[in-house]
Amino acid sequence: MPNALLIGVVLTALVFEFINGFHDTANAIATTVYTRALTPRVAILASAAMNFLGALTHEGVAMTIAHGLVNVSLDLSVILAALIGAIMWDLLTWWLSIPSSSSHALIGSLIGATIIYTGTTEHVMWDGVLEKVVIPLFTSPLIGLVLGFFLMKVVFELFANWTCHHTTTLFHQLQIVSSLFMAFSHGSNDAQKTMGIITMALIGVGMLPGGAGVPLWAKVFCATTMALGTAIGGRRIMKTVGSGVTRLEPVMGFVSQTSSAIAIQVMTALAAPVSTTQVVTTAVMGSGAAKGFKKVHWGLAKSIVRAWFVTLPATMLLGAAVAFIVLHA
Repeated sequence: MPNALLIGVVLTALVFEFINGFHDTANAIATTVYTRALTPRVAILASAAMNFLGALTHEGVAMTIAHGLVNVSLDLSVILAALIGAIMWDLLTWWLSIPSSSSHALIGSLIGATIIYTGTTEHVMWDGVLEKVVIPLFTSPLIGLVLGFFLMKVVFELFANWTCHHTTTLFHQLQIVSSLFMAFSHGSNDAQKTMGIITMALIGVGMLPGGAGVPLWAKVFCATTMALGTAIGGRRIMKTVGSGVTRLEPVMGFVSQTSSAIAIQVMTALAAPVSTTQVVTTAVMGSGAAKGFKKVHWGLAKSIVRAWFVTLPATMLLGAAVAFIVLHA
């Protein structure tokens, strides 16, 4: 029978997944809601359904979390400490309406907790961290920015002779499709982080063989929990992403969501756990910049970028602090 600590780790992981759902709901639906393509209620429910489906389709990112970041079997209390550190960061940034990265919060906290547990940095797979975390940290939002900019330019060329009314009507409809694609992509990447943590815990207590994949029940539990979190909604961050970076129109909403989803799908195929928040925000910036660089609120954009650079080191310290307390309690 599973011991109480393992049950606690799984439940805490699901709490993280739930918070991830409502923390990152804005990524998929903010533009749709703020351009009035969908009502918040309909957008949130549709996003929850697509998050669920996306979470069941891949496990490469989960394998990166479970096997590609640390090369030591961690005590359950250390995994629990890493989860608590990530949850604390998520709640803080949610409360402050900062669209930070749940993915990097979990990874940073896991690295910090591992260092405290082992007393050395040698058990962190720094090559894996560089390849799967740090490089995608910069490349994925850059891809979102570039795609948003150039796709917007293409749309301008293709629909230059259309009336404003006709283009608005068309992209109101297309934006619904792009938001579903974005929600699916969000689930296919973000939900896997928690699956990886649960898999790591199960391997650590001998309930799964080393190198094992994600159990089906863990996929279903994580997918369901993320969908429930998404259904609760992330209205605080939705305002920042949806209207704080630039003034959105339906065509920009479609372009930014499509660009984001493509970038996330590329990273998911590479088994890289990326921040959907970062990718969506930069895609919105890119689509806005295509209309003119003065259309983007670069002051707010800079504050968001600063939050990206703070997340990994801050959560490493937070995970280390929680692990120290747990191990010495």
